[in-house]
Amino acid sequence: MPNPEKLLIKSTKKHSTPHPSTTPAKKGLSSGFASLGLETPLLTTLGALGYEEPTPIQQEAIPPLLSGRDLLGRAATGTGKTAALTLPLLQRLAHSVRQQNPFSLILVPTRELAIQVSNAVQRYGKEQGIAILAVYGGQAIRPQLIALRRGVDVVVATPGRALDHIHRKSLQLKDLQIVVLDEADEMLNMGFAEDLDAILQQTPTARQTALFSATMPPRIASIARRHLQNPVDIQIVKEPVKAGVVPRVHQTWYLVARPHKVAALIRILDMATPKSTLMFCRTRLEVDELTSTLNSRGYRCESLHGGLNQAQRDRVMQSFRSGKTELLVATDVAARGLDISHVSHVMNYDVPSSPEAYVHRIGRTGRAGEAITLIEPRERWLLKNIERLTKSKIEMTAIPTVADLHAKRLEGIEASIQEILIANNFDRFHNVVNALTETFDPANVAAAAIQLAYGAKVGKRKEEEIPVIRDRVQDTTQTPRRASRESPDRLPNAKTRGSAGRPIGRRDHADRTTGMATLHFNAGRTAGIRPGDLVGAIANEAGLNSNVIGPIKIADQFSLVKVPEEFAKGIIKAFGRTRLKGQKVTVHLNP
Repeated sequence: MPNPEKLLIKSTKKHSTPHPSTTPAKKGLSSGFASLGLETPLLTTLGALGYEEPTPIQQEAIPPLLSGRDLLGRAATGTGKTAALTLPLLQRLAHSVRQQNPFSLILVPTRELAIQVSNAVQRYGKEQGIAILAVYGGQAIRPQLIALRRGVDVVVATPGRALDHIHRKSLQLKDLQIVVLDEADEMLNMGFAEDLDAILQQTPTARQTALFSATMPPRIASIARRHLQNPVDIQIVKEPVKAGVVPRVHQTWYLVARPHKVAALIRILDMATPKSTLMFCRTRLEVDELTSTLNSRGYRCESLHGGLNQAQRDRVMQSFRSGKTELLVATDVAARGLDISHVSHVMNYDVPSSPEAYVHRIGRTGRAGEAITLIEPRERWLLKNIERLTKSKIEMTAIPTVADLHAKRLEGIEASIQEILIANNFDRFHNVVNALTETFDPANVAAAAIQLAYGAKVGKRKEEEIPVIRDRVQDTTQTPRRASRESPDRLPNAKTRGSAGRPIGRRDHADRTTGMATLHFNAGRTAGIRPGDLVGAIANEAGLNSNVIGPIKIADQFSLVKVPEEFAKGIIKAFGRTRLKGQKVTVHLNP
């Protein structure tokens, strides 16, 4: 990557770079996007979608990509990278000769992002009638094979499934014009480094390559040096979070053990009685399970994740915006780009691993009056990272007791009775009251009526006390060895090996924690299985964050992987319909 052109800007900078290929924009179209060199069909689509001004990464990335330059873009999630990489691609595709093999390949780390990017390409390019295919694990491969045989213009793929198609010769890369690596740092964190190299080696030398990454670790820089030709280097510098900015939202957190997390959440919701809540979970499996649980408790709840198609997503959002749905449970990826002003509460069922993601959740996405986070004891250090970034102290709150809940419900009944008394529309019940007060004390009659109303409200539901956990804040003077076991920033990735020579996961300390199950895969070294293959496959097939995957042991004929117990069944089910390294793999719980 010799002498790259470097362009360092702040995320608040407002300027654009004119481009010689600009087609004059018609009146009413976005002049901001027109000045970048985008032509009328794309400008019309952007105007119809409500886009007005480009973001900094779009301002700086679109012109060089339109001119065919390689690009190295550094920008955080949520800065508009998807439009920055897809709009130039679509314009260049419009001027190219359509062919049987793909014109462009976009590589992404997860299936949810693959769906999101492919939906964006489809949305931006709807006037062009392009053929786009999302290729990822966890879905039947036959429809993908049929679509590739028929011919597609753009393929959005996770590395593992893309390499699977390359080995099958169903994905031909010889005619590729553009290759995009989106969220490259996350792909490396998931163990896809060798897969990326193998895929890029199959592509034409004369291709255009764009690499987008939130960070620039040495491994990303190494890939850029090997595969990008004299790239334009763009870095969007994040504006630092200032003290006093984020705490406009009232923030609290609860310390709760994993087995009691759902019960604690319901208790908090029952006490808070929020009008409109946006709740975040890490995985789509957790989103679906939590949505089902909350609906069974009487909440009007909907889920939002990458498994929904656009029509389903639109229906869910319309229901939430109209107030028919009071609680929307979503993954971070699915909630990107949402701007909902009427939310009263943002709840983090899972604390995000990134402090920036926390700020994005409670500030930009929700603009809520209340932000509530549930934290497990082993996640306590994540809260310290958030407080360090926001330069604020987040208030710890005790989980409400059963007595607190009873008092809250009685307050609600009291308020309802006051409304009825003020309305003075209960004459038809006087006869019942008069008959009872001839025998019983009037105060006792009223108390019995309240007891009846309380029972009707609660039903047969039994409430149990949730165990209180002491907050044992980590000692900041701990030794480096202790710190390395508790901070994932210092943990080995899935390609390293432990002292005994065995492969280990990104969380080698996971085998020292409770609540982990061991999965047995009937494929090992003989089948060419590597730790990165297992990490990537589990993350993609089961929609699981790679951070929670524990130690990995690979033998000649089998592999063992530790995962949280609550995700084990979902992973086994997901692998029942997919392949690993092109072969069917059987997965079961290791006794």
